[in-house]
Amino acid sequence: MNGLIVELSRSNVGCSIDGVAVNNISYADDMVLLSPSIGALRRLLRTCESYAEETHGLKYNASKSEFMVFRAGSKSYQSVPPVTLNGTPLNRVKEVKYLGHWVTEDLCDNRDIERERRALAVRCNMLARRFARCSGDVKVTLFKAYCQSFYTCSLWVSYTQRTLSALRVRVQYNDAYRMLFGLPRHCSASAMFAASGTDGFHAIMRRRCASLLARLRGSPNTIVDALVGRWDSPMLRHWMRCHTRPLACII
Repeated sequence: MNGLIVELSRSNVGCSIDGVAVNNISYADDMVLLSPSIGALRRLLRTCESYAEETHGLKYNASKSEFMVFRAGSKSYQSVPPVTLNGTPLNRVKEVKYLGHWVTEDLCDNRDIERERRALAVRCNMLARRFARCSGDVKVTLFKAYCQSFYTCSLWVSYTQRTLSALRVRVQYNDAYRMLFGLPRHCSASAMFAASGTDGFHAIMRRRCASLLARLRGSPNTIVDALVGRWDSPMLRHWMRCHTRPLACII
């Protein structure tokens, strides 16, 4: 795959940021192609087809490949020319799950937050059912291990407060802790977390965002460097909101 990644990046076709080609994102054999037009996307697909056939004698499975058209603000494109892979038209979708994270055509994270809410509900119910008789220290350790991961939460930059509150308040997280420790439903969340030395929901969000930003700024990857260096980055704006909102509340 490394040879294909180099060939795509050198083609000067597809998306770019500050002169850096960002036309493909890959993890193992999972690849995403990024293009500002259908014509450029077709050229990138032809490059992939030729590389697979000529280098390895392989063909891509069109049934496992999809394409999505991102909205330009409130503008959406209903009629889009066909996109084919090895002569087979690709299915157009409104959302796609890549490496466990849901990406939607409107770049809203509500879908992925709902995924994590459902997964957290399953884990919380399992803990409350299996470990109800354990000691408090064991319960705290289990809660931190199973209920604080919030997979890809540091990528959530566009969502409704209603969706985020559903993850934080309803049954999930705060109520999961109460249920595991047998606490009253309406007891203070900040007090119960402080008593056990456990981070609250917003503290975890701030930690995850700060950790991601630090790792991005320390990455030698040219694409990551181009993204994190932009002041108009949605992720940077979200990081600033996460860390300035508590100060505004204190004032």
